[in-house]
Amino acid sequence: MMELRNIEADLSRFRLRVWVAAIAVVLCFLLIASRLVYLQVVRYDELLERAESNRTAVVPVVPHRGLILDRNGIVLASNYSAYTLEVTPANVPDLEQTINALSEFIEISPRDRRRFKKLREESKSFEAIPLRNRLSDEEVARFAAHRYRFPGIDIQARLFRNYPYGELASHVIGYIGRINPAEKERIDNSDDQANYRGTDYIGKLGVEQSFEAQLHGTTGVDSMETSAGGRATRKLASSPSTPGSTVMLSLDIKLQHMVEEMFGERRGALVAMDPKTGEVLAFVSKPTFDPNLFVDGIDHESWKALNESIDKPLFNRALRGTYPPGSTYKPFMAMAALQTGTRKASVVINDAGSWTFGGHQFRSHGDHGLGAVDMYTSIVKSSNVYYYSLANELGVNTMHDFMKPLGFGQITGIDIPGELRGILPSTDWKRNYYKRADQKRWYAGETISLGIGQGYNSFTMLQLAQATAALANNGVKHKPHLVIASKDAMSQVKVTIAADAPQDLGFKPENVALVRRAMVGVTQEGTGSRVFAGAGYLSGGKTGTAQAVSIGQKDRYNANKLAEHQRDHALYIAFAPADDPKIALAVIVENAGFGAAAAAPMARRVFDYWLMGQYPNDEDMAAVKVGRASAPIGQPRALSDMPWPPAALAATSSAVAERKPAPGTR
Repeated sequence: MMELRNIEADLSRFRLRVWVAAIAVVLCFLLIASRLVYLQVVRYDELLERAESNRTAVVPVVPHRGLILDRNGIVLASNYSAYTLEVTPANVPDLEQTINALSEFIEISPRDRRRFKKLREESKSFEAIPLRNRLSDEEVARFAAHRYRFPGIDIQARLFRNYPYGELASHVIGYIGRINPAEKERIDNSDDQANYRGTDYIGKLGVEQSFEAQLHGTTGVDSMETSAGGRATRKLASSPSTPGSTVMLSLDIKLQHMVEEMFGERRGALVAMDPKTGEVLAFVSKPTFDPNLFVDGIDHESWKALNESIDKPLFNRALRGTYPPGSTYKPFMAMAALQTGTRKASVVINDAGSWTFGGHQFRSHGDHGLGAVDMYTSIVKSSNVYYYSLANELGVNTMHDFMKPLGFGQITGIDIPGELRGILPSTDWKRNYYKRADQKRWYAGETISLGIGQGYNSFTMLQLAQATAALANNGVKHKPHLVIASKDAMSQVKVTIAADAPQDLGFKPENVALVRRAMVGVTQEGTGSRVFAGAGYLSGGKTGTAQAVSIGQKDRYNANKLAEHQRDHALYIAFAPADDPKIALAVIVENAGFGAAAAAPMARRVFDYWLMGQYPNDEDMAAVKVGRASAPIGQPRALSDMPWPPAALAATSSAVAERKPAPGTR
């Protein structure tokens, strides 16, 4: 009986355990079912998206950058595709050892290593950094065979910018370079963040920078199916990129090349404009630099050579170089006298070679008196005394108020960045510029030298060219501009970029006519007559010589006793044809002496090119380069007979092409 009760008790406990186990199992299944419902129903959309992202990758498709052309359609900036060996430092255990191992079957030059080091210092460790660009098919194949040995290193197909003519017009075209941290932060905080996904480069200077939005294009995306290891296996969907627009410049690149060649090894700037439109026809700053150096990331040695050169090749002299205008200022002083009624053209001043004010003697250059001079003669013969006395009569503030609308000491608003304002002095300017009380006061003697374009006057060649163009255009001033049109890459529709409305300065026609007639006299009977002898057109101009360093009133200028960088600058302003100007320019040759000897001959050849279709022969070009030319030597060549590109530029273009990958790597 006792045993029966024990069996019943055991059965009861067993049944209880079975029920408990059954309930536990049911509860587990209920939990699993509820979890499945939660995942499959409640979080279905979210998890589906996550699952899709686990097996797909969205890859940005970088657009082709737009081309840059000159006014005649010559390509100044283009693109090509090539393979790049890229390193992600965070994924490479020992960088130095890895690079050494790579160099066993892929050539990695010391320059590549230096550039990589510089880029690594500027980038984050998880960013891919190019180690070697423009790999050939053979090099790509060799790396592919050894890729398993190099985690964190990969080959990517990239687009590269190409400037086929090297240094030609580099200050205008500019260049692109890798996006630095400051630029990346700016992009990340802008509406363009998505458009720059996958883009490593951005315009840094010139047209490349100012027209970045048009040139960059629109980034596309590819949805790729990926393997467990993250490798793309097939394309699921694609939204193509839109190439950047083609940008057309007003520059005539053949004229630009001729002017750059005429400078030779000298420093300086020349700006030529169409006075009726403001289109810039030539925009030269010498010396220049090769923008191709910056595309891959410039190495330390090349940067040091450019940045520390005494000739400052990176400095845009046409846009940022400020100089005293010297005697090229005199036609504008004459206009100020006529427009303000301060002095009539018939007033005669005796030029005895010097002018005394407040016990201080202001001398003419060379100390040669010209005798009795009226306004016409003062411009033709370049009388300093005439303009010393005129400056005293006008006063600094009247001069300032007249010159300001002409653009002197003002930002012209040209469509590339970095322009400097220069200095157009006034009593207010001095009061605000200087800090010490004794420096703020304007002294009457400081006004005198302003009349001949010296003293505090400091302007850019762009400002001087714009003012000359306004005078040539009867007092109607146009805003200078370099870009005249853009062409959509998809529709090929060309859109002309509208220029700003011109500004009429209100000059009286008779006053403009008198000053322009005097400037024509400069080329016929004055300081520029030898240079323009035999020209097939009439032009107006004005020579100028500006001090690079101050010379004491008791000292005489002697170029032979000064270092080359301390000698006077040579300037010239001009327009042609005289009766209906189609081109106006300003040119400076640094430390070259008299404008008639160094600067005016360059202007003559520019006009011959633009108006007559003529190009200097080799002998003439050689003389211009060293400042030993006057009127053209021998028979000029017909522009139509000049090949493009010239031999020297063809060699440059070939050298650039050799840096590209071999055929089949596109």
